[in-house]
Amino acid sequence: MKEGLLTDRQKEVLRYRRSGLTQQQIADIIRTSKANICTIEKSAMENIKRARETLDFFYSLDARHLCTIDKGSDLFEASKKIYNEAEKLGIKVRYDNIQLMNRIREEIPEKNKSRLVREKIEVYLKDDGDLYFE
Repeated sequence: MKEGLLTDRQKEVLRYRRSGLTQQQIADIIRTSKANICTIEKSAMENIKRARETLDFFYSLDARHLCTIDKGSDLFEASKKIYNEAEKLGIKVRYDNIQLMNRIREEIPEKNKSRLVREKIEVYLKDDGDLYFE
């Protein structure tokens, strides 16, 4: 039965993967093909990504656009820009420099590599100092 965005089968496969099993091992356990496990896992991850994007949008509804971090920027310099722009609005960002760079790396990994911004990043700020990225 499907609850939320994942089917029971997708949940089962993700649990097995999280425990360290390979796709082939999972296929053997639930008596299907490795290709089917790959498809199930890929669909689950796509659903999770869509859910994250939806939640990010929802949580950013009451946030204001703070700034744009341009492609080619260094994340260290980007964090300085974020702090400066937030200060102009009189809002203290709730993350220190390391936490901020790690959030950017973790939340939008496709837009950065190491300290380099590979795609422009839109930064949104809430009144409580929380940040959201697109």
